[in-house]
Amino acid sequence: MTLTTEQRHFVRPPCAEEGAPSPLASTGRPLNWGVVATGGIAGKVTGDIALLEDSVLYAVSSRSAAKASGFAERFGFASSYSDSDGVSGFEAMFADPAVDVVYITTPHAQHYDVAKSALEHGKHVLCEKPFTVSAAEAAELIDLARARNLFLMEALWTRFLPSTNRAWDILASGELGTPSWVQADLGFTAPSDPASRLWDPAAGGGALLDLSVYTLTWAFGALGFPDGVTAAGVLNDSGVDIQNALTLRYDDGRHAQLSSSLAASGPGSATIACSGGWLRTGGGHLPNPTELHVHGPEGERVETFDPAGAGYTYQLREVTRCIQQGLTESPTMPLADTLRTMELLDGVRAQLGLRYANDARH
Repeated sequence: MTLTTEQRHFVRPPCAEEGAPSPLASTGRPLNWGVVATGGIAGKVTGDIALLEDSVLYAVSSRSAAKASGFAERFGFASSYSDSDGVSGFEAMFADPAVDVVYITTPHAQHYDVAKSALEHGKHVLCEKPFTVSAAEAAELIDLARARNLFLMEALWTRFLPSTNRAWDILASGELGTPSWVQADLGFTAPSDPASRLWDPAAGGGALLDLSVYTLTWAFGALGFPDGVTAAGVLNDSGVDIQNALTLRYDDGRHAQLSSSLAASGPGSATIACSGGWLRTGGGHLPNPTELHVHGPEGERVETFDPAGAGYTYQLREVTRCIQQGLTESPTMPLADTLRTMELLDGVRAQLGLRYANDARH
């Protein structure tokens, strides 16, 4: 069976196609990158930006001058910006006309304000997942980017990996029959720390926004967007969700069962059960699987993958290629998908009783 357009929403990026050039190879004019914030994920992704032949590490911003300059020295950025005289470091960086595109890696609740400022300054934007903390914020940013004719994308790197796209190809080929249900989990034991963004409701903390986007990716890729969702979860005394369980329902009887947790570690895998076999991710972890275990009518096989860099290079190549070609959104990670996901998460939050400080602004 070949999945219909409605069932298979994900478009394979050119850099993940079999026999495609390395995602590190240039696809056009060099772009000057600016990076907002200097946390752990910023370092990982910056390392992969540096690998692209047509990407230039131009500027980094942080509230702290020491952190900004230290990060710039570590990776070889040409410039660094920090808060000064009532002007935030990121606003100072956005005012630099040499910056082409910015990568935003602040805590979740800051994504909207920082991305809005970047777009208002005429910068193309790659914003870490979750894109925002609500669909209302996402819709406003999308409208602004379209009005300014600027590129905007959520940094959901899993959508661009060769292993992930190979899974969609296997399902679309029909060799396993019709996909019927999906199970996926992602979790780890995070020590309770009110100072950590993971446990801070003002920062958009909790398992839902931090982890569930990955389990949802596998459900959406195999089954499409659902007709309904039922959610259960546990909130701590601060109102942050410790873990959650989502059941996606489809009118034709298909379903997905997804779990995310900050209280326990699981296998971190996805299983897609079909009428003629099943597929399971393995190796690495759910956001970046390096193995696909395929069980079909002709037996079992394991396909392995060795991603370039830390695995972020594929989404970075897509951003770079799209901007070079004058596109304002990625065919692989369209803004409509981001908005639909945020709408689903809003519905889950309503069921869990999960509130964020940003909610009062919209």
